[in-house]
Amino acid sequence: MGRKYKQLSQNDRISMETLLNKGHSVQEVADYLHVHRSTIYREMKRGEYVHRNSDYTEEVRYSSDKGQQTHDWNAQGKGRNIKIGNDIKLAEYIENKIVENKYSPEAALAAVATSGIEFNTTISVRTLYRYIDNGIFLKLTNKHLPVKGKKKKKNKKVQVQKRAAAGESIENRPDEVSTRETFGHWEMDTVKGKQGVTKSCMLVLTERKTRDEIIFKLKDQKAESVVDALDRLERKWGDMFSKVFRSITVDNGVEFSDCKGMERSVLTPGEKRTYLFYCHPYSSYERGTNENTNKLIRRHIPKGEDFDEKQDRDIEFIENWINTYPRGIFGFRTSEELFKEELEKITA
Repeated sequence: MGRKYKQLSQNDRISMETLLNKGHSVQEVADYLHVHRSTIYREMKRGEYVHRNSDYTEEVRYSSDKGQQTHDWNAQGKGRNIKIGNDIKLAEYIENKIVENKYSPEAALAAVATSGIEFNTTISVRTLYRYIDNGIFLKLTNKHLPVKGKKKKKNKKVQVQKRAAAGESIENRPDEVSTRETFGHWEMDTVKGKQGVTKSCMLVLTERKTRDEIIFKLKDQKAESVVDALDRLERKWGDMFSKVFRSITVDNGVEFSDCKGMERSVLTPGEKRTYLFYCHPYSSYERGTNENTNKLIRRHIPKGEDFDEKQDRDIEFIENWINTYPRGIFGFRTSEELFKEELEKITA
């Protein structure tokens, strides 16, 4: 049976400092204090400082005084005893979901509930955020959490559109698209890499009702490459394409300037395969589904990163991760589940 977490006393911290300075391993210190080694790692993190030796070299050491001070500071805002302290399995499961799988705290707790694993305790989302803020976890810190939205700058300069939309305005889009009650209406956007460096881009399509995501890596950011990607998508879906991709909403970027090329069918010449609608200039909120999903992509490829070397398997991994990510808006069901249900309805 694994050891449980326990609160270290000041005497424990002094003993820990002495043993570490004598060269004992973390496991040896943990055995001596009768705690799990994770407890020692956490404590080392709280009490670490840079020590300068007599020869002016520096090394990271542990201070029992600093560790106690950090503990006392955290305890002021901690309130009740740490529930997760008696369940190391739960702590490690949550850490893995957020740090390794890039889940949000809400999604991590949803995964706990559906994992089928029996844990010794349960915690709320609010409590989990408090534990993260107070440095309770070994690996998990606030830097692993999804980036919160930035405040909009005031006195933003009004921009003027330099060219007319290439096709039908979003003003003429059917109301059923806005309500999200009908399946088969998509938003399309490009995700770009480091400016002036990355030549390729990612073409992302997001279905408005289910939030299902399709991602292509394009060799460049030209309109022809976008049309080519839609041609490949139509060939893949065949006769089902017009039922699954009833409309696509885009912005006024130059990569979406070939409206006729995107709408025309490559399988049935002379016919339309879908209908394109264009947002108003500088109105990204009109493609809110795209914008929110792009934030999920940025958890894997941060803004400003060059992704020219990314392989198809890397893009497929991100696409699959997004589609199997528990969504709070759907009661923590996944887009993949909902998308399959919609497909069954139109093929029944």
